[in-house]
Amino acid sequence: MPTLVRARNLLLLPLLTLAVLAAVTALSPVADASAVTRSQKSSQRVTLKINRAASIALHQIGDPYRYGSAGPNSFDCSGLMQFSFRKAGISIPRTAAAQAHRARHIPRNKMRRGDLMFFTGGGGVYHAAMFLKWSKGHAVMLHAPRTGQRVKIDRPWTNGWFAATMRR
Repeated sequence: MPTLVRARNLLLLPLLTLAVLAAVTALSPVADASAVTRSQKSSQRVTLKINRAASIALHQIGDPYRYGSAGPNSFDCSGLMQFSFRKAGISIPRTAAAQAHRARHIPRNKMRRGDLMFFTGGGGVYHAAMFLKWSKGHAVMLHAPRTGQRVKIDRPWTNGWFAATMRR
């Protein structure tokens, strides 16, 4: 008899284990598939808006630089960013320093079109630009440089900048 009991236990143990696992799985909370879908849709909407902001900014090429101006016909660096993002449906602060504070810092190698570049020096953030792409190992950006110049596509003149994004 002890051999039969042992054999029965050897057969029943895996079945009991499976039954317990099935019960635990059935009682576990199910991931909300609609929440994942909502999150993905929200992320896609933000990406579309940021791409639109880049397109809007590109349409400003040639507009004159004017300190303190946020468009529609002249811009300073942060005014160009605020104007472009606002027209695309994303609210960002007015100054480069406030924009840098609000944006999420990212590694340079993770930058995508429409992300931001903030230039820093001894006094903190002093300039903002919009990243467009990488070309031959260099960032290509759009910005409103300084008095006497116009909104243009350029390369950074220094390595003293950091990357940031309005994507969450």
